[in-house]
Amino acid sequence: MITTALKRFYDPTFTVTDQYKESLPDLQNGPSSLIEGANVPIQQVGISNFRIPLRYATPSGDLKTLETSVDGYVGLDAGKKGINMSRIMRTFYDFKEDVFHPGKIEDILRAYKKSLDSKTAFLNLSFSYPMLQESLRSGLEGYQYYDVSFEGKVDEYGRFRKFVHLDFEYSSACPCSYELSEHAREVREVVTIPHSQRSLASITVELYDDMFVDDLVNLCREALHTETQVMVKREDEQAFAEMNGAYQKFVEDAARLLYDKLNEVDNIYDFVVRCNHMESLHSHDAVSRICKGLQNGLR
Repeated sequence: MITTALKRFYDPTFTVTDQYKESLPDLQNGPSSLIEGANVPIQQVGISNFRIPLRYATPSGDLKTLETSVDGYVGLDAGKKGINMSRIMRTFYDFKEDVFHPGKIEDILRAYKKSLDSKTAFLNLSFSYPMLQESLRSGLEGYQYYDVSFEGKVDEYGRFRKFVHLDFEYSSACPCSYELSEHAREVREVVTIPHSQRSLASITVELYDDMFVDDLVNLCREALHTETQVMVKREDEQAFAEMNGAYQKFVEDAARLLYDKLNEVDNIYDFVVRCNHMESLHSHDAVSRICKGLQNGLR
C-alpha cells in the first residue's frame, strides 16, 4: 500500500549525481537468476535500423554524406541476462566524424565488443549510393542510386571479415524470344516484339582490402552492359533497344558473366551472386545463383 503521495510532474531542474546513478536498477547486468527461458547463449543481440549521416569516400577523393541505417549486434553468453544496448550507439557515435569504408568497421566492432565484454560482434551499414550516369546518346546526366551495405564481423577467435553487398539493376532481353520473333518476321511477315524485363543482380563480395562502391558498380556495368537508364530522350531509347539486342542474356548468362568479372579481381576473396529476371512473359521470375565455390565459402 502506497502511504505517500507521488509527484506527478517532470522536474527539469533535477540533477543526476554519481551516487544517484549508482542507485538506478540495472536488470541487463543482473544475476542469472533473472533469465527467462533457457539459459543458453544468444548469437546476436543488439540494435537495428538506427539512422545516422555518415561520410563515404569516392575514387576521386570526394566525400558523400549519406543517411545510413545501422545494425549492430554482439553475442551474449549463457549466464548473462542481457546487454546495455545503448553502448553500441554510443561507441558508434565516437566514430561518426570518420570516413567510412569496409575496413573502418573493424575499429568500431572491436571497440563495442570490448565495451560489452562480448566474444563476437557484427555490424551492417546500409545506404543508397548515388552515381552520375551519362545517357546513351543525348549527352544528359542523371543520378543512379544503388542499394549498398558494408558488413563486418568479428568471431570468437578475434578474426575480422568484411563484405560489400550491392544491388545492380539491368535489362535482360530474352535470346529465345528474339529468335522466335525473327522467325515470325522472316517466315510469316508478322510484326513481333521480343520480350525483355527489368532484372536485379544482388552481389555479395568478401574483401581482402577495401574497395570503392564505384569500382564494384563499374565491374557490373562491364559484365552486363544493359544497366537501366536515368535520363532518356528518343535517341537514348533507341540506343537502349540496340544495346539490349547486342547483349541478350538468359538469367544463367547473367550469373556467369558476373562470375567471370568478379573472379578476375585479386582483392575479392569470395563472392556470391543472385540474378533475378522479373519476367514480362511469365507471372513468375527466373532466378540464377552462383558462388565462387570456395570450401565453406559464401553460398
